[in-house]
Amino acid sequence: MVELVVRRFKCLNPPCPAVTFTEQVDGLTSPHARYTPLLSTLLTSIAACLAGRPGARLAAALSIRVAKDKLLDLLRQLPELPQASVRVLGVDDFALRKGGSYATILVDLEQRRPVDVLPGRDAEPLATWLRDHPEVEVICRDRAGAYAEGARSGAPQARQVADAWHLLRNLAEAVEKTVGAHHPCIRTAFTTAQAVAESAAASTGTAEPPAEEMLFVPPDGTRDVLGRPRRLVARTTERYTAVQQLLAEGESLASISRRLRLDHSTVRRFARAQSLDELLVKATSRASILDEYRPYLHERWREGCHDIPQLHQELRARGFAGSIQCVRRYFRPFKKSHSPKPRNSFTPAPEPRPAPKPRRIVRWIMTNPGHLAESDAAELKQIRAACPHLDATAGHVRDFAAMMRDLRGDDLPAWMDRVLADDLPALHSLVNGMKRDLDAVTVGLSTPWSSGQVEGHVTRAKLLKRMGFGRANLDLLRRRILLRT
Repeated sequence: MVELVVRRFKCLNPPCPAVTFTEQVDGLTSPHARYTPLLSTLLTSIAACLAGRPGARLAAALSIRVAKDKLLDLLRQLPELPQASVRVLGVDDFALRKGGSYATILVDLEQRRPVDVLPGRDAEPLATWLRDHPEVEVICRDRAGAYAEGARSGAPQARQVADAWHLLRNLAEAVEKTVGAHHPCIRTAFTTAQAVAESAAASTGTAEPPAEEMLFVPPDGTRDVLGRPRRLVARTTERYTAVQQLLAEGESLASISRRLRLDHSTVRRFARAQSLDELLVKATSRASILDEYRPYLHERWREGCHDIPQLHQELRARGFAGSIQCVRRYFRPFKKSHSPKPRNSFTPAPEPRPAPKPRRIVRWIMTNPGHLAESDAAELKQIRAACPHLDATAGHVRDFAAMMRDLRGDDLPAWMDRVLADDLPALHSLVNGMKRDLDAVTVGLSTPWSSGQVEGHVTRAKLLKRMGFGRANLDLLRRRILLRT
């Protein structure tokens, strides 16, 4: 408790509305304030870091009684930091409410700090901000058309840079579509190779055991472990056929959604699919934590080890982090029809090799060849030999990666011509999109500037948004983003 005695002055001017004045103590009191300047500074710092409710909890732990709304008022009263000149600007959007409202964050890439937060993700707010900052020389952005238009109209003097990571991501999406379209020929190639191996085994006297001793076949995605068609495949085929038939009759997507009782996005996905194989590939290519351990499990099962707890312990010793239920579910179909260990008079047939999943093939194609394991490189070589289209796709990906690594953006037109010369529709769409933004893409492949640190600030902005859940209006969120540098 501080007892303070100060002087009180009376104004001798009758028209004065205040009438009296109280002496203030520097650093301790201020007019009409309920907090000392020191305490007010402390609470403002808490509000800038934690906003309302979390800040009030921290203040209570420090024996300071303050309401959450008071902390938000202190946050709104903070003066904005003076804006310095920005030469290299990074632009990206983030969701305030996903699918509903968005905001745009602007980052000074040289000072490595956000400089402003704009409402929406349209071209006009960005163009208005750029007109007030004619010193901007470089604008790093993703390939969104709104930002390209805003930068073009607001800062015609600035060079636009398309982010290299987004370019590589667009290339990976095109490669995934290409692999999905040509995955049937990959399955055919692996099936043929397996049949040749079995024929060779039969000709050398190392035939398989009789039918009553046949071993299980690992599932390939379209069939289960017993060789029966999966229900997911039949359902996808039925829905694709129905949607395509109604589209041919002139029905709209909304009408098809009502008639088939399907979600509108599901109908749109079935309508935009180029083929049924594309949908089946996406539906059956889900990875499992057991994928890398399946060869070992199949080998142990053939050796006669059908004890699930023992198999689980062996997998745990090899680094498997899943539960025993995962292993038990995988072997449940085999337990119903498994056979005894093959007789010594027969040599077990080579393990059937299912075709790799599309996402795995995409990862192999997009990975630096020097970083691939020998087994993965061998399978990729077999895939490229079996499918000329995927061989050409892998070659184009290697050329694009070298161009991006060595900052040789001038080679982009020649690369696009080579892609257009091949029968690769997904890559053709990518090239056509690049042509509409050719200057920015060329600069993005020629300079080291990128939107990498902008993505980091977006991640921090999302954290601040969630911390202020329920009170994360754009004005408060903007102040917290700009003040917490």
